[in-house]
Amino acid sequence: MLRTQQLEYTYSGNKTIRFPDIHCEKGSQWLLLGQSGTGKTTLLHLIGGIRKPQKGKVFVADQVLNNLSSTALDQFRGKNIGIVFQQSHFVQSLTVGENLQLAQTLAGHSADLDRIKDLLNRLNIVDKINDRTNRLSQGEQQRVAIARALVNSPGLILADEPTSALDDENCREVIALLETQAKEEGATLVIVTHDSRLKEFFDHKIILE
Repeated sequence: MLRTQQLEYTYSGNKTIRFPDIHCEKGSQWLLLGQSGTGKTTLLHLIGGIRKPQKGKVFVADQVLNNLSSTALDQFRGKNIGIVFQQSHFVQSLTVGENLQLAQTLAGHSADLDRIKDLLNRLNIVDKINDRTNRLSQGEQQRVAIARALVNSPGLILADEPTSALDDENCREVIALLETQAKEEGATLVIVTHDSRLKEFFDHKIILE
């Protein structure tokens, strides 16, 4: 489902980061660990097609992301990759349901309210469907962010530091949500973090140094 080959990314100032090759089978769950400055978020952005590598290739579902045009990449990402960012970046003027419908239409799908309600119900926040996102608690916003990442049934789910600001109880809850939802969707899950608490939850790990 996900494979990288000889990836390199160069920042302004000529700092180049070389990443280990990754091979994640469909439905597998991975933890990508590393301290600040090791390039964790950069690697997530490369895998998610948000950045383009200076060298190497990213394969998602046998498609080479860096061979796609910007328009084709946006369409492919919308249909095949779900990303839970550190900051949710919702459209504040829209309700929870409208934000999820927007994610569907931007990916070229028709709005599917039944799919949205099903996801929100599984995440125990269906009662918030008509609330504006800025009225939600941090935990509720995180669940909506997970729903948005899943709404188009992607084969690959990426989560960037989803537990960094959470206490132990909420940390376990969020990881359980991500694992459960990824399993139900048959999706590959990659969680990027420096949070060492997560090591016990995952058998597959990639460590950046």
